[in-house]
Amino acid sequence: MRKFQIQQSAREVATQVRAVEDSIEGALIELAELQSRLIRARAVAGVGISIGHDALARVASALQGLVAARGDMAGAHAALVEAKNQVPGLRTVSFGDGSECPPSKAELRIVS
Repeated sequence: MRKFQIQQSAREVATQVRAVEDSIEGALIELAELQSRLIRARAVAGVGISIGHDALARVASALQGLVAARGDMAGAHAALVEAKNQVPGLRTVSFGDGSECPPSKAELRIVS
């Protein structure tokens, strides 16, 4: 019973880690798109480059912060993989199809 609870807890952590990673990547995509739209909007409006610069700088700062958060999550993920090897009952457990992590919701595959 205890082994099952340990494995279930580990699976929940692994699933949440993947969800957080996916959320950060989604936010990075959205911020990059916003940054691009801000630049295009200024050009379409034909206003000086200083117009909206503070907003663009703040979006760039947010993007930079999320890039750092992404790196921190990658480090946390690696640390959890290492920690798994120190927990009795998890050393031989793998999630998914042999990979260390549960699969993301949408996987890209090459098809012919």
